[in-house]
Amino acid sequence: MWYTFGVDHFRRIGLLRRRMTRAGLQGVVITHLPDVRYLVGFTGSSGALAITRRSARLFTDARYKLQVAEEVSAARVEIVSSSPAVSAVEWLAAQPGVETAGFDPAQTTVAELTRWRAALPSRVRRGFLIALPVPMVEGLRTIKDEDELAVMIEAALIGCSLFDHILHFIRPGVREIDVAAELEHQARLLGAEGMSFETIAASGVRSAMPHGRATVAPLPRRGFLTLDFGVILKGYCSDMTRTVFLGKPKAEERKAYGAVLEAQEAAVAVVASGVSCGDVDEAARSVLRREGLAEAFSHSTGHGVGLEIHEPPRIGSGQKTRLQPGMVITIEPGIYLEDRFGIRIEDMVAVTRMGGQVLTPAPKALIEL
Repeated sequence: MWYTFGVDHFRRIGLLRRRMTRAGLQGVVITHLPDVRYLVGFTGSSGALAITRRSARLFTDARYKLQVAEEVSAARVEIVSSSPAVSAVEWLAAQPGVETAGFDPAQTTVAELTRWRAALPSRVRRGFLIALPVPMVEGLRTIKDEDELAVMIEAALIGCSLFDHILHFIRPGVREIDVAAELEHQARLLGAEGMSFETIAASGVRSAMPHGRATVAPLPRRGFLTLDFGVILKGYCSDMTRTVFLGKPKAEERKAYGAVLEAQEAAVAVVASGVSCGDVDEAARSVLRREGLAEAFSHSTGHGVGLEIHEPPRIGSGQKTRLQPGMVITIEPGIYLEDRFGIRIEDMVAVTRMGGQVLTPAPKALIEL
């Protein structure tokens, strides 16, 4: 089943063309599949999009003949037996008035670029393809419209339901992989297309691993359990982290949890249009610095999320990008004390003109199981 939800792809292509005009480009070739999906709605695993100031053409293979007919209306479709990307480049080079075409170097390997150039006529081989200094589609995707936000809110609330469900499943002796499997099974039952990333379920001393994948390790009778997970709904990702405690925490553990929670809520509180990403990061980091835990916070405070689980902007130290209404970011400070424990708390937050809207309202006060 292929999902569509009131997206105006013609408008999105129009916004891209404005950027092309400002950059002095007659054409662009787009091969990064999330970008292709954003612009025309195609969800297949093989496709390339060629856009000029007047035309848009999607190239894919015969496996997607029926699917692309259902999904795509904003571009003319060509089914090809060769490389869709090479076909897109060849088509662009044959268009009247198209003397240069941009490509995203962050999404194009040296080998791919070599193949593209080899397919061009020798007279245009050297100067036709131009590396874009700034990704064009990525900037459009950073700002979510109302339809995108509605889907992301729904995905985030599924995540909250999963957390509520898993609290009744967790008990000492259950393996971490069983916790992850239960989350993922329940996500499917709630309508998710899949998980945004490999579910993290790290308990006891393993909770000190920021990206501790679920293992066969049994949950301890006493200790922290960090759960980091998200679902994909209609192509869009959710992301949240909660850390719970099995048994009775010591005063030190309770204090550490309180510090992380304060840091997380401090960063959420400063989210607003016009605020720099570095200032959001500093809001969290300053709390942990005050508590003597700055060295235990080993990653950035957050990241953008959307069709991909990690998108711009980066919420990190010194980042100058300013938040804009429509951005969706994560706020996820954590501390990691080797051979002892780790704690991370994460929300998805939508930037609005009035401030930040938390999309993952699951409980954050320390839960003791």
